[in-house]
Amino acid sequence: MNIFLANPRGFCAGVNRAINIVNLILKIYGQPIYVYHEIVHNSHVLNVLRKKGVVFVENIENVPKRSILIFSAHGVSKNVQNQAKKRNLKIFDATCPLVKKVHKKVCKASDQGIEVILIGNSYHPEIKGTIGQYINNKNGGIYLIESFQDVLKIKINNPSRVVIANQTTLSTEEVYLFKKILIKKFPKINISRSDICYATTNRQIAVQKLAEKTEIVFVIGSKNSSNSNRLVEIVKKYEKKSYLIDSISDIKKICLNNIKNIGITAGASTPDVIINQIIKYLCEIKNTSVIELSGIKENFIFKIPKSFYRKPSVLL
Repeated sequence: MNIFLANPRGFCAGVNRAINIVNLILKIYGQPIYVYHEIVHNSHVLNVLRKKGVVFVENIENVPKRSILIFSAHGVSKNVQNQAKKRNLKIFDATCPLVKKVHKKVCKASDQGIEVILIGNSYHPEIKGTIGQYINNKNGGIYLIESFQDVLKIKINNPSRVVIANQTTLSTEEVYLFKKILIKKFPKINISRSDICYATTNRQIAVQKLAEKTEIVFVIGSKNSSNSNRLVEIVKKYEKKSYLIDSISDIKKICLNNIKNIGITAGASTPDVIINQIIKYLCEIKNTSVIELSGIKENFIFKIPKSFYRKPSVLL
């Protein structure tokens, strides 16, 4: 049996930065450290951090006053930021810089009274945070579209001035189709460059190459990882079997009889240690050759602000 490994796979720069921020703050301030929402969408990462004294919350009211709070890589709304300030929390923002870029675009539109069309999934924390950047509704608002039917229902006051933004972890094809339909409905609309992040795009390109070479593809990632789920969907379009794998136990449920070529990739929030465990397991159950595919090299590093390294002499 051959195992083909997609390149790139696993952690992206934004995820690395967010996890490094949590570990840095733990080292400087000690436990407990509170994080608003899961720092990244991976169960293994969360379990490791919980053991170190990290507490994940979905409500700012659950964070004791004057505690230390980190915002997750997905970003938060202005309302959440204000709630945290009112509780006198020491705040560290681990929002991915590429998500921040989308926030700034939406904030600018809000300040100028320009309407925004946002493509994404309402349940996702990134979208909740992005919608929460728009606070000026006098001349319109921000409109979320999740389906092509939503495009048909949407009403815009000034299509020639509207700003288009999207969730950073969607599939490139999905965003392209949404924009195509928007142009058809609003011919004067100005379509800007996609907000899909480089890591999402690179992993989607890599998994297409993987699907062409294999009979079955394992996408290693947790169930609530948006970018991991998009990889599963892309493989299925090639009429190949594709499974989202969070741990070795998930693979044990799958019949691999007569399978000669397996593909492995991983979402942007999946740590190498889990990827390597699964590769090792597959090598142990069958006589296996591991083949690393060529791909786009990622050299991005998102730096942690210098101020995060300095502990004040008096905390709050």
